[in-house]
Amino acid sequence: MWSCQLSKIKKSIANSLPDAETYRNTPDARQTRAQTSYFFTKTSRWQHLFELFIAGNILALVLALAEAQSWSHLNGIRLFQYMAYISWVLVSFAAITDALTQVFRRWSYPYVLLAGFVILQLIVLITTISLNALYDFGRTFSLQYLTGQKLFNGVVLHLSYGMLLGAFCLRYLYLQEQWLRQQQSELQARIQAMQARIHPHFLFNSLNSVVSLIAIDPDKAESMLINLSRLFRASFQELKLVSLVEEIRLCQHYLAIEQLRLGERLTVHWNMPEASSLQAIQIPLLTLQPLLENSIFHGVEKMIGKGHIGILIEVVENKINIVITNPYCKDKIKQHQGHGIALENVKQRLKAYYGHTVQFQTYAGREIFTTVVQYRYK
Repeated sequence: MWSCQLSKIKKSIANSLPDAETYRNTPDARQTRAQTSYFFTKTSRWQHLFELFIAGNILALVLALAEAQSWSHLNGIRLFQYMAYISWVLVSFAAITDALTQVFRRWSYPYVLLAGFVILQLIVLITTISLNALYDFGRTFSLQYLTGQKLFNGVVLHLSYGMLLGAFCLRYLYLQEQWLRQQQSELQARIQAMQARIHPHFLFNSLNSVVSLIAIDPDKAESMLINLSRLFRASFQELKLVSLVEEIRLCQHYLAIEQLRLGERLTVHWNMPEASSLQAIQIPLLTLQPLLENSIFHGVEKMIGKGHIGILIEVVENKINIVITNPYCKDKIKQHQGHGIALENVKQRLKAYYGHTVQFQTYAGREIFTTVVQYRYK
C-alpha cells in the first residue's frame, strides 16, 4: 500500500503546480535554540568569526596607516605583522571562550563580558611576551641575554591596542546578543500567536462530536475527551524539545479524535522505524500535529469522498526525514487564506532549534499535497 502511495508522491512532486509553496531555510544569521546566548555559541562559528576577522584586518590597516601617516609610506611587511597579530588574538579568543562555554553559562552577562575582556588582554600580554622571547632567541639562539626590558618591550602599547580591539569585539558581541534576543522574542511571540490560531476550529468540531456521541456511544465520547485532554495539556506546555516518539504519540491522540469525527472518510497510514530507534531523536513539541491538522482541514475535509493521509518517517545516520501527504484540490486552495499558518509555524519552530540544517518543502501536485521536513537532529 505504501509503495503505491510513494509512487503517487513522486509523480505528484514531478508534476508540481506553479502555485506550489516551497519553504527552504537559508543559512542567514544562524539562529540558536531559545534562551541561548550569542556570546556562548557564535564566536566559534565560521560566519561570525569571519566577520570579526574582516573587521580585525580593517583595524590592522588603520593601525599600520596611522603609523605610516600616509598611503605612500605604508609598509606592507608592517601591515602583514599587524594582520597576523590581530588574527591570532581573535582566533585564540574565540577558541578559549568556546572552551569555557559551560563555565560562562553559570555567570551573569556583565560578568561574562568582563571575563571576555580580561581574557583578551591576557592573550595580548602572553602573545607579546612570547614573541619578544622568540625574537631574542632567534637572534642569538639562546635566552641567556634575555632581560626583563626586552621581554616586556612594547607590552604597554600592545595592551592599549588590545583594549581597543577588546572594546570593538565586545561591542560587536553585545550588539549581536541584543539582536539574537530580539529575534527570539519576536519568534516566540509569532509562534504563540500562530499556535493560538491553529486550535479553535478543531476544538469546536471535537466538542460537537462529543455532544453527539454522549447519547449514542458514551465509550467513544469518553475516549475522545481523554485524547482531547492529552492533546491540549501538551499544547499548554512550554515550547521545548521532546522525543519524536512522544510527538508521534500526541499525533496519534489527535488522529484518534479525528477518526471518530470523520469516520470512514479518513484513513491514515504510518510508515516508520521501531519506536526504540526514534527515542533519541528530538523535535519541537507540537510540530507534526499542526501539519496533520493542516492536512485534514485543507485536504480530507474538502473532499467529498474518502481521504487518505500518509506519514513516512525515515532516519538516515543523524538526519531525520518526514514526509506527509494528503489529498489536494487546486480550486480549493485559493479560497482558504490560512493554509500557510501551520506550515509557517512549523518552519519557524524548526529553524529556531536547528538553524540552517532544516529543509522545509511543500509540493502541490494534481491530487496530492506533500510536505517534506528534513533536519539533522545531532
